[in-house]
Parts: sequence; structure tokens; C-alpha cells
Amino acid sequence: MNTLDVAGFALVLVVLVWVGRHRVTSTADYLVAGRSLGLWPLVATLVMTEFNTSTLLSFSAAGYRAGPMAMALPLVFLVGLLFYTLAVARAWKRFDRLSVAELFSERYDASMGRLASALLLLAMTGFSATYVKSLTLIFVPLAPAVPLWLLSAALSAIVLGVVVGGGLNSVVRSDQVGFLLTIVLLPTLLFIGWKTAGAHALSTAFPADQLTVSPVAQWNHPALPFRFVTTLIVLTCFTYISAPWYGQKIFAAKDARTAFAAVGISAVLIFLLYGAVVLGAAFYRAAERPLANPDTVVPAMIAAWLPSGLRGVGIAMLFTAALTTLAGVWSAMAAMLAADFKVATTVRGQRSAIALLAVLCWLGANLLVDDILNRLILANIPVAALSFALLAGFHWRRATTAGAWASVVVGVAWGVGCFVVVGEAGGYTWPWAMYGVPLIFATGIVVSLLTPASAKRYPWTAGTPQP
Repeated sequence: MNTLDVAGFALVLVVLVWVGRHRVTSTADYLVAGRSLGLWPLVATLVMTEFNTSTLLSFSAAGYRAGPMAMALPLVFLVGLLFYTLAVARAWKRFDRLSVAELFSERYDASMGRLASALLLLAMTGFSATYVKSLTLIFVPLAPAVPLWLLSAALSAIVLGVVVGGGLNSVVRSDQVGFLLTIVLLPTLLFIGWKTAGAHALSTAFPADQLTVSPVAQWNHPALPFRFVTTLIVLTCFTYISAPWYGQKIFAAKDARTAFAAVGISAVLIFLLYGAVVLGAAFYRAAERPLANPDTVVPAMIAAWLPSGLRGVGIAMLFTAALTTLAGVWSAMAAMLAADFKVATTVRGQRSAIALLAVLCWLGANLLVDDILNRLILANIPVAALSFALLAGFHWRRATTAGAWASVVVGVAWGVGCFVVVGEAGGYTWPWAMYGVPLIFATGIVVSLLTPASAKRYPWTAGTPQP
């Protein structure tokens, strides 16, 4: 990065700090932005909450290795978030609390709520650690002499400084800046890559079998097994419905119609943006010299294809993608501590909680994360285990507390068992997702039918007239 690049990067940081300023008037203002978000800010924050550096590096590396076949990966989010839109977007806004785990407390019992909250906090700590790790890897080439521990600490501190003051309002405002940068720069990189490599470059850069292989052969194709993609689609459908970082944004929407529309629009935009990255990485492989590490293809695209000044803005875009996701997850975790465990219930306590969570995630990034994508997938085990309890909580009045507990215990045990017995090398995600999700639902249904149902009725469940 030259002087102009540094100036471009610094300018974006100044804008992020400036727009993130917000005078907090209450805990609800800090945690759910006063429940007043309209369609534009909600779409922007939902897109940037999902558009994170961990997935960005993983998907772009797949595009570099597998070419157009890797477009199957963005499809995961299109299907998963459209499922979210139809299954729970309106339901979460009708529920409208501070934490998604409150659903489990109110629909079942307090112990179920605490279990759900603990599982989600564990998962989010894992997610955040991978985000910190991927952000650090992006900046390693720019500061090669700085130890990874120190570099990751500095980057985490910047993220914390931008958002800790104003809570979710600061997150949403920063998300809007990141969204504007992303929807401009990523299509620009794709266009430059297409013009640089040529329209027919992909047909020569990738083996013909990767472009024309039959669906049967693609199922276990070495470049990108569609068997693996299928498991990701199933897992995304049944984990995102419980995602606290999405639930918190839905609670911040001004009404259920806005929430429903925003998630649906976001699903399409996320697919298109990740698709641009995947194809851009494929064009980079066709046009430029080989990379030793495919995970670095996005910074390499920025360095090779953007002029001075814009390179710094491009790196800032990557930083913003990590910042907005990290900030959203930390904010959701702090909301859960306040709502579910009655810890840090004041604005000052929330700020302290977010700072502590940032430290824990920084430690996890440096001590536990080696392979970003695999650790990201592994952290979904406790989230997937909640899928029956959540969907039944909204849509099946006959579901019982015993059924919810049994489904969660079976879900966690099955996921951990697949990881231990089958392992990453054996493709544990297939038996975990394809057999585990039906097993979770079967367990919850059978146990619910065998145990007494509660006579209570809830105003936010399916089929109940709304006031």
C-alpha cells in the first residue's frame, strides 16, 4: 500500500467512526435500535451481518480452485435465507424481545432458555474467533513484521472502538457504509477480471470436466463435492433460524412486514455479492500468476486490479465486512447476557460485556482456529440442535418442554459424535446434517406426543389472531 492507499483506508475508518456516533438513551436503544429500523437500513445491516471475511475468504478460494462450479456455495445462502424469510422472519418480529433465547424460556421453561442461550453463546464465540482470524490473515501481507497476536489485538480494538459507544445503532450505521462500499467494489472487481481475462478465459483456465461434468459425477467431485454443498444448504436452513445476530436485527425492525421483505431482499443480494467474489476469483486465476495460498485471492484482486487510492478503499471494504459482522455478533451476545442471565443490564454494563467478549474471541482466534471454514462449520453444532425446539415453538402448539429438551440433547450428541467418530477427513458434515436433522425432529415430535402438553397459549404462535 502506498500513501494514497493508506489515505483511502484511513478515510473509510474516519467515516465509520463518524457515522457510528450515537447518543444512547436506553438499554433498548443500545440493544435493538429503538425497534425503528426501516427497509433500507435493515437490508444493509442484514447483508453486512452475513457478508463476513471468513466466508468471503473460503468462497473466493473455492472460486479460485473450482471456477464456476463454486457458484454452488453462494446458493447455500440464497436457499437458507429464503427459508428463514418464510419460516421465521414474521414470527420473530411478532415475538419482539431482546434475545432469541427468550423464546425458549417463554415457550418451554427457564432452564430450556438458559440451555439455548448457553449453546448459542458458545457457537457465537466460535464464529467470532474465525472472523477475527480471517481478518488478521487479510492484513498479514500489509504488516508482515507484526506478530499475529498483536495484529489481531489491534484490529479487534479498532472494531470495538467503532461500535461500543452506540450499540446496535452504531452497528447499523457502520453496516450502511460497508454495504455501499461492497455493492460498488465487488461488481467492479468482477468486471475488471472479466475484461482482463477475456470472455472465454474460464473455459481454458479450468479443466473441462469441472465445467461440463454430469450431476452424478459432481456429487463427489474433488474440486467441490456437491455432496458437501448439499449438507451446507441443510445446515444453513436449520441453523440460521436460531441465529441471534439475525434475530436481534429483526427485533430492531419497525414492523413484521419490513422484517419479512428485508430478509428476502438480503438473501438475493448476499447470493449476488458472494457470486461476484467467486467468479472474480476464477477470472483472477485465468488472468494472473498463480497464488501460493488461494485464501489470499481477494486481497490479490484488489492489489492487481484497483488503482492507487482505491486499493486502500478495497482493503477497508474487507475490514468493514469483518467489523460489521463482528460487531453484530458481539452486540447479540451482550443482549443475550442481559436478557437471559440478567447480567450487564445497563448501558454501561453492556459496553463492558462487549469489551470482554471481544477479548475472549481474540483469544479463541489465536489459540483454537486453524482451518477457518471447518471451524466455522463446527461451531454450528449447538445451533442446529435447537432447530426443532425453535420451529415447534412458533408453529406447533403440541410441542412440549420434554420434547424440546430431548431434541436438543440428541442434536448436540449426534453432531459431536459425528465429528469425533467420522471426523473432518471422513466428511462428518454429511451424516450430521442429513441424518442428524431428521433425528432431531423425530425425537422432538415423538417425545412431545408422549408427554403432556401445556394448556398455555402464546400470542406469537402460528394461527393466533394478532391484535
